[in-house]
Amino acid sequence: MAYTGTPPSAVRRGVFVLVLLVSALVLFTPAREVPAGPQGIDKVIHVLLFAALTVSGRAAGVRWGVLLPALVTYAAASEPVQSLPVIGRSTSLADWVADVGGVLLGYAGTVASTRLRSASRSSSGSG
Repeated sequence: MAYTGTPPSAVRRGVFVLVLLVSALVLFTPAREVPAGPQGIDKVIHVLLFAALTVSGRAAGVRWGVLLPALVTYAAASEPVQSLPVIGRSTSLADWVADVGGVLLGYAGTVASTRLRSASRSSSGSG
């Protein structure tokens, strides 16, 4: 069987699970173990993390109507959990906004990519 360029669905689901695990590690690592970084890097990490969750979740076959609200809810729920004494971090509205920005970025990127692939297939098939 020839390789079509699209990973099997089990691989895509595995990638999504891996990204979910990485997100939990990043979001819930206790404050004493979080390395210091340049000013603002925290927000960049939040955006990229939730963009990766969005892209990998959609690639794994999760429907937009489930994925988007689930990720926004996960982002909102993660903030108060971070302020638990065992984690010792703070709840931040700015982090949640960055998370939602990442979801929107992942959504826009995925939709744009899908449209470009579709247009490319249409134009290559019409010649």
